[in-house]
Amino acid sequence: MAYQISDACVSCGACAAECPVSAITEGDGKYVIDADTCIECGACAGVCPVGAPEQA
Repeated sequence: MAYQISDACVSCGACAAECPVSAITEGDGKYVIDADTCIECGACAGVCPVGAPEQA
């Protein structure tokens, strides 16, 4: 199941820069992950300073 970004997101952009398939974009107040594009690699979760990306 694809990753989702929780409300803990601080909009730093670290996850978007790390995503190998560009599934993460800046949303309204937090970044969002396109579930159809996400390959569930976990790279975003590994670089997030607040642990916002979580497996859905």
